[in-house]
Parts: sequence; structure tokens; C-alpha cells
Amino acid sequence: MAHNSIITLDGVGVSFPRQALLRRGEPFWALENVSFDVREGETLGVIGRNGAGKTTLLKVLAGILKPERGKLINTGHRVAMLSLQLGFLPNLDGRDNAMLSGILMGLTRAQVRARLGRIVEFAELGDFIDEPVATYSAGMRARLGFAVALECDPDVVLIDEILGVGDADFRAKSAAAIEGLIRSNKTVVLVSHNADTIERLCERAVWIEQRVTRALGAVGDVAGAYRLSAAPASRDGGGPAAQPEV
Repeated sequence: MAHNSIITLDGVGVSFPRQALLRRGEPFWALENVSFDVREGETLGVIGRNGAGKTTLLKVLAGILKPERGKLINTGHRVAMLSLQLGFLPNLDGRDNAMLSGILMGLTRAQVRARLGRIVEFAELGDFIDEPVATYSAGMRARLGFAVALECDPDVVLIDEILGVGDADFRAKSAAAIEGLIRSNKTVVLVSHNADTIERLCERAVWIEQRVTRALGAVGDVAGAYRLSAAPASRDGGGPAAQPEV
């Protein structure tokens, strides 16, 4: 059982400037008031509809974005997003980008070099591994990024639901790797809008709605509350319009 909190968010808010001419000067708050903790060794589910702020939240947990409100406390643990192609430069080939990305994730050059063979094998890019990343499709970049993050063995793994890249065989292999992480003693934060997925794989869950924390606790309780909130919209065909994920 997990006990120690290794990451804590307290009233976190993150905003972005608006692009619309008439609304410049009024920031858009992607997160407004989000609070929860991540405990060592657990799989924590983050559930919410599109536009709730889940992707922004992952970037905060990964240290890519800093909160403008509230605070994030990380007790010294290395965090990586499996969906992130960290540090990829288009003019470098796949091997060099894997080296650079691994170093940015906290490994030494020697450590990345020792794992490079496994990265190349998992990514299944064939001869493209020696071609510039500028020639890669989005799916190929995601596969390489996934392979690097998997081999970097961070203390906390952040998994976005948008990881289905490549053909059916590669998606199956990626899913098996993810479930292997979840079944281990690795600390995992899994983001999804699907209550069934969260309930099947996670121990606790936090529900983010309209950029604030709506519920935190046992996964069955949180998933149940999330389903109930969606029930009226599904019955009458209405409900809030989908917003772009941020």
C-alpha cells in the first residue's frame, strides 16, 4: 500500500494569454484551483472531460509549466511523460534525439548510450532511426519519445490517454508496457476521460472538472460520481459542449 506523498498540489492555477483581439489582457485559466497528492507506489487516476485541464495538469506535474497560483511540492522525484518527445530537434537523427531526450530526462550520457539499443528496438523505426526527425510522421516521433521515456525509468510516470500510435501490433506492445508499469511498484499517474479505464487500473482517483478539483479518493467513489455527473447529459442528449483539450 502507498503511504508517503511524494508530490503535492495545493490550489494550483495556470493561465495563458488569450489570442482573440477583443479579449487580450484577460488570461484564460487552464487550471484554476487543483489540489491533490501523489503517493509513492500508487497508480493515481486523473479523470475529466475534454477541456477540464488534464493535459495542462500533466505538464505541471512534469515540471514543464509552473503554477501561477498555489504551489507544487515535489520531494525530489524524477517525473517523465510517456507521451512527451522531450528535446527533439528536427535536424538530428533518431539516435541523437534519443540521446538528447534521455539526458534531459535526467540520465547521464553513458546511461542513455547503454539503453540506446533497447530504445531503438522498442520504437521499431527501422532505417528511419538514422534519418532526421524532421522526416518522421507524428506517430513515429511519438513512438521514439515513448521508447525513450520508458527506458529512462523515472520515479513517477505520467501516462496520457492519447498514446495510441503506430499500427495495431505497436499499440498492443505499448499497452502491455504501460500495464506492466502499473502492475509494478512504480508510481504512475494515468489520465483519461474513461471511468472504466480509471476504475480498472487505478487505486485512487482525482476528478478534474471545469479546471478545479471536484473529487479525490477511492477510485470507485470518484468514478461513480463522475458517471453520475455525465448521466443527465447522456439521457437528454445535451450537456456542455466539448472544449479543446489544454
